[in-house]
Amino acid sequence: MVQTMSSARLKGVGVSTGRASGPVVTVVHELSEPSSLPAPADPVAEAARVRPAAEAVAARLAARAETVAGNARALLETTAAMAADPALLAQAEKLVSTRGLPAARAVYEAAETFTQALAAAGGYLAERVQDVRDIRDRIVAELIGVEPPGVPELASPSVLVARDLAPADTAGLDPAKVLALVTEQGGPTSHTAILARALGIPAVVACAGVLDIGDVPGLIVDGDTGVVEVAAKRVAVVTAVRQRRVEWNGVGSTADGRRVKMLANVGSAAESVAAAGAGAEGIGLFRTEFCYLSASSEPTVEAQTRAYSAVLAPFAGKPVVVRTLDAGADKPLAFLEPDAEPNPALGIRGLRVAFTRTDVLERQLAAIVAAAAETGAEVSVMAPMVATAEEAAWFVELARAAGVERAGVMVEIPAAALAAREVCQAADFVSVGTNDLAQYTFAADRQVGAVAALNDPWQPALLRLVAMIGKAAIETATPLGVCGEAAADPQLAAVLVGIGASSLSMNAGALASVGAELAGVHSDQCQLAAKAALPTRDPAQARLAARAALTAKRSR
Repeated sequence: MVQTMSSARLKGVGVSTGRASGPVVTVVHELSEPSSLPAPADPVAEAARVRPAAEAVAARLAARAETVAGNARALLETTAAMAADPALLAQAEKLVSTRGLPAARAVYEAAETFTQALAAAGGYLAERVQDVRDIRDRIVAELIGVEPPGVPELASPSVLVARDLAPADTAGLDPAKVLALVTEQGGPTSHTAILARALGIPAVVACAGVLDIGDVPGLIVDGDTGVVEVAAKRVAVVTAVRQRRVEWNGVGSTADGRRVKMLANVGSAAESVAAAGAGAEGIGLFRTEFCYLSASSEPTVEAQTRAYSAVLAPFAGKPVVVRTLDAGADKPLAFLEPDAEPNPALGIRGLRVAFTRTDVLERQLAAIVAAAAETGAEVSVMAPMVATAEEAAWFVELARAAGVERAGVMVEIPAAALAAREVCQAADFVSVGTNDLAQYTFAADRQVGAVAALNDPWQPALLRLVAMIGKAAIETATPLGVCGEAAADPQLAAVLVGIGASSLSMNAGALASVGAELAGVHSDQCQLAAKAALPTRDPAQARLAARAALTAKRSR
């Protein structure tokens, strides 16, 4: 039941700096679930409606992408590619033909099949569920002839409140009209957070209760502290101070020339194309799970090679880091026949699967080597969920035997961070997965909004763990990357460089803003920002301390 509050103070996770206030506009997301009746009189003709509707949606998103640049353009291009996904359309057409469903219902059910697979996969893939549902609703709306749900036309500057925002919605926001964003769901690494930072719009996510505020005079939003205040009386419109913008030349580097490779996280061929278009210098994390998601049996080496080649091709001659299969009881794959576990997140997942099914890893490595030879990409591989130096050494030896020249590991388990020196000595490089490292450090599932604040990448405890890894990497001369979406926050990216990161990998949409931020600061400022953030007591203090170091005038 909606409650009307004359005054209240809500707390979420601040993800984009700044403070703003103004009247509220709520985004309505719900699109009625399409009926399975009546059955079409001509199933063939009905099935033929699916593809043109999807193509119309993709074309509109692509056209919108042409009107924007940087982060927004990359995300809209990726979303347009999702709308035209052949697998989704083929499944919908099949449902019309075989079950006699109306086209709208068939698209709805086909999309739900995809979202269930993504949700079961967990992690980054589970975070893409909202994206698929947004595409689903746009295609369904096209088929039934109604306006798709989303952000309404804003008559005046307002604070936008929503359950969550899809990439296409966020990418189309006008910073002159949107004073601030507040969402009930989402997290620090969501598309909403990434684009809000890029647009300079104060934003708070995971703000429980914000949709229950009812009719209020206005909201006061603090994107630094995550505090959202309901005004007791009508508030004056106060726009945020926009962050300084620096054009990025496409080369990752600090102002004094310290090289930091700007790489992209991708999970499909469409995302790889978008990343190349956004100026990525390579791929720092290629998630290979997409090749296995819907497979009832293990894909052949040839099938895997084709799938990997499509992702590697846009980066011929450039570095690509391929993460081997991150599956297990929490990301069930039928052909692996996982045993039931009382706590799957702490069970047999990631590299642990390969200890008993080494043949699966060996075939994947063979496909990766073949795809690298076919495309000319400079491919490295890394293993997920490595807990000890012994595991790291085992994987590196296996990769070398398969013909891989450069093999590293992900550090996303606190034990590996605590043994960082030994892990670094066993591997050619290490890459910090801040998303999983945070949720294992704080015992907080990153898909649960109620504990989103604990997964804030500015948490000092998390930064201290990353600093331990950075110290070990520097002392052992081991290249250190960060491939969690913490790297997508421009000021946090500078802190990570100060800790010792030599490469940063993120959602393609964040590349320009992060590259621009680094280009505007010196490496000694990055080190000072790291030193300032580490001893703080909470994320808000860490942000403020880092910002002070990064924005202070350098002494001559």
